[in-house]
Amino acid sequence: MTSASDARMSLRAAMRERRLALPARERIAAADALAEQLRSLPELATSGHVAGYWAMQGEISLHALLSPAPRFIYCLPCLAPERHLRFAPWRFGDALVQNRYGIPEPDLSPESLLAPEAMDVVLVPLTAFDRHAVRLGAGGGYYDRSFAFLQAMPRPARPLLVGVGYDFQEAPEVPAEAWDVPMDVIVTDARILRRG
Repeated sequence: MTSASDARMSLRAAMRERRLALPARERIAAADALAEQLRSLPELATSGHVAGYWAMQGEISLHALLSPAPRFIYCLPCLAPERHLRFAPWRFGDALVQNRYGIPEPDLSPESLLAPEAMDVVLVPLTAFDRHAVRLGAGGGYYDRSFAFLQAMPRPARPLLVGVGYDFQEAPEVPAEAWDVPMDVIVTDARILRRG
């Protein structure tokens, strides 16, 4: 294992531990503050398809962004072959099933799912980030594989990738790998950081 891989594993473990230790009251307040920050993004003020996620393992929740109902069509990720993601429109009350990781996803047939290219904005959960908008994810590589096509495009491009997390998840530097797809914007409960 390389030193970059070791550093990524160590950073991931430290941030997960800190995230899980956050008291429920602080998590709820952070989710509300995050929703306010996200609502201020002009890219979320119009209709279109916006991919979110179901918060797991202490990830900051997006529930506050969905109440009141937004103008955009909210989509959740679904596991697809070859460790890729597809997306499905979802509203509170729609049927969900658990995927192999225990994460809820919409109960739809695979042929009705939307490709990553169909999204206008993608709210990407992060484990850590740095001031250069480098994102450290959970380690499965699903988002990097699914949005690898953006590597060859001038940025920002469609879809806009918005990394979301707690403000304390910023690191001085996230060791980047060649396959990492950088975020266009990082939004936390305290601020918005656009990739410069």
